[in-house]
Amino acid sequence: MMPNLDLSSPISLPTEKKIYFASDFHLGAPDFHKSKERERIIIRWLDSIRTDAHSLFLLGDIFDFWFEYKRVIPKGFLYLQSKLIQLLEQGIFVVFFTGNHDLWMFDYFEKELGVPIIRQPISIQINQTWLHIGHGDGLGPGDQTYKFLKKAFVSKFGQKLFSFIHPDIGIFLADSWSRSSRKSNQKKDESFRGKEHEWIYQYCREVEREQHHDYYVFGHRHLPLEIPLSEQSRYYNLGEWITQPHYGVFTNQTFELCSFQN
Repeated sequence: MMPNLDLSSPISLPTEKKIYFASDFHLGAPDFHKSKERERIIIRWLDSIRTDAHSLFLLGDIFDFWFEYKRVIPKGFLYLQSKLIQLLEQGIFVVFFTGNHDLWMFDYFEKELGVPIIRQPISIQINQTWLHIGHGDGLGPGDQTYKFLKKAFVSKFGQKLFSFIHPDIGIFLADSWSRSSRKSNQKKDESFRGKEHEWIYQYCREVEREQHHDYYVFGHRHLPLEIPLSEQSRYYNLGEWITQPHYGVFTNQTFELCSFQN
């Protein structure tokens, strides 16, 4: 197993190295062929960052649906898993945050790949710079229905009940629900509704009042965003990879939102 990155201590980033951030690949959606094509684009991006990457933070919804049974995982996505293993063997750290589409990740990635799974937003220090990072689902003042549903989804009782369903049936049902949920939110996710309606931004404002961070980096929103919180602090959303691949990169105490031209 590869060594994990100690996120409780400051990360010492050499000047020639970078830390990369990406989210919302939604592999598996909307169908096999389009997902496989997008997976190849992601692999090309991962190959492009191998020479200077110190670490890679995947901020959730990497899969459009994921559930780990005791002895079964969703089939496919082997290109991505193989590429992550290559990055790890090269000495690049990989950290995986769960999103609302892949919150049922348990210990497969940790045991098989040595990739830590994180389920809540965290603060990290890179050299002298502070970042607050996570997926973004259920944060801020809105989305009360989802917040209620998430409590049921992450409960041990609910997960146990779902595990009793045969994998062929369970994965089919959950995958269908995931696609329906994504389609119903697609138009809402593609438009900027003003800062007062950006719930992750509102969450970041509350965190900033309690503790200063230089950068806030999240996914979930499906819209690339850069919004100042103050003169010293900025909120970034990484967007998605279904229509417009974007990623974040931290280097020399500066965070930048970039597009990947595949």
